Amino acid sequence: MPATLKLTHKAIGVEVRRGAYDVVVDGERVGSVEMNKTVEVPLEPGRHTLQVRNGRNSSRAQPFDAAEGEVVAFRCTGKRFLPLFLASFVVPSLALRLVPDRWGR
Repeated sequence: MPATLKLTHKAIGVEVRRGAYDVVVDGERVGSVEMNKTVEVPLEPGRHTLQVRNGRNSSRAQPFDAAEGEVVAFRCTGKRFLPLFLASFVVPSLALRLVPDRWGR
């Protein structure tokens, strides 16, 4: 029985980077998620990395473990504090944020 990755693109308040984000698992694009939507991706159990991308902007790669039959949930957003938002123009991997979603399981 495969594991499931559940990714929600949601922000509270105004988000500047509102476009759809590519979902990248273990370096491979497996789909995309639009603003205020959720995508579910089946995975083989084991250790994986997750990243979201939007053009040159991305999140940092987030490692996670997925057990057989488990749902692993994350929330992604482009909303950042002003200093990080400005720094993301120089370091694109600061532009988007991935957060484990303990409530989304």
